[in-house]
Amino acid sequence: MKPADKDDKNLFSKKIAQQEKRKLDALNEKDGGIWFGLGIFGMVGWSVAVPTLMGLGLGIWLDKKYPVSISWTLTFLMFGLIAGCLMAWHWITEEEDNIHPDKD
Repeated sequence: MKPADKDDKNLFSKKIAQQEKRKLDALNEKDGGIWFGLGIFGMVGWSVAVPTLMGLGLGIWLDKKYPVSISWTLTFLMFGLIAGCLMAWHWITEEEDNIHPDKD
């Protein structure tokens, strides 16, 4: 048996052991079921909705206060939507890392 073959078998065994550990951890982990899923769904929704509405409100106020040829409302609506999506994406990736800390 070549040393490279032995290293490949060790690497393969380690990967299988990691996958098995993740599966056992998932079976033993208590999840919140439907309420946990609805909570996450609500957090993502609010993290997008709040900045979008704040951008909309700021845009409407600027359109009334400083009327120009561009629409402040649409501009800040888009900025708020983009900011909210970025915050939701960041929050979801952090939760994913918390759920699966040993995932590569």
